[in-house]
Amino acid sequence: MDSNLLKIFIEVANEKSISKAANKLGFAQSNVTSRIKQLENSIDTILFHRVPSGIILTKEGEKLYSYALDIVKKIDFAKYEMQNMKTQINLTIGSTESYASTKLINFLIQLNNDFPNINLELITNTTKETIKNLLEYRVDIAFISGNPNNNDLLILNKIDEEIVLAESKEKTPPNVLITFKNGCAYNDFSKNYLKNISNNDFKHFQFGNYETILACIKAGMGKSFLPISIIEKLNYKDKLKLTKLEGNSNIPTYLVCRKNFIPKIKEYLEKFDFN
Repeated sequence: MDSNLLKIFIEVANEKSISKAANKLGFAQSNVTSRIKQLENSIDTILFHRVPSGIILTKEGEKLYSYALDIVKKIDFAKYEMQNMKTQINLTIGSTESYASTKLINFLIQLNNDFPNINLELITNTTKETIKNLLEYRVDIAFISGNPNNNDLLILNKIDEEIVLAESKEKTPPNVLITFKNGCAYNDFSKNYLKNISNNDFKHFQFGNYETILACIKAGMGKSFLPISIIEKLNYKDKLKLTKLEGNSNIPTYLVCRKNFIPKIKEYLEKFDFN
């Protein structure tokens, strides 16, 4: 069974659309369609049903999907191991948007200085999506908000983060919570914390940009719970009313990797001073 066909099959299954998968893979739609047909003919099985919203896996397709993921991951892992047999040649880093925008640059500069021959790649997303990328071998190491609590992951380092309540200085904010998009650890933390300190219902606005979030807070549209590092980085520390949280309410950033996919520079990452 051709692993390249399986990769296309996985992408189509994930996107639930031939056209979206083709766009993501950089292939012509007709090429992806013919590859899927080729795979179906090779195993004499229909893998997808057509539905109004796109396509979905058949029962046989669902069964093949789990096998395909395992096969592709093992092949990619074998290639990676061969390339990195003695030294770390490639390193793909996953990170939350918040950490990438505030602290990651210093680490990348130092890493490049200490290992000038490493090919570096950075992929940013929410904590939820970054963990998913790590578990699916799309990244080698990841900076995530909060303890992952996942038996497949190994914690390499811990970076302290101080969380504060951010509000407008000029206006008393309405009972509106402003957070980053779903999947962000600060999003879940903020909702739970606000529920614990207030019995009142609150509206919830979500944005995909911290500059927008801080500007809305400054304008008095609502409040948010954010790391002080983001507020300082975007020059809003003196523009907002900031209140430290009571108790053990901080969310550290953790550097993690897969237990079965440990980078060659593990010791370096464990000893690096991120704080």
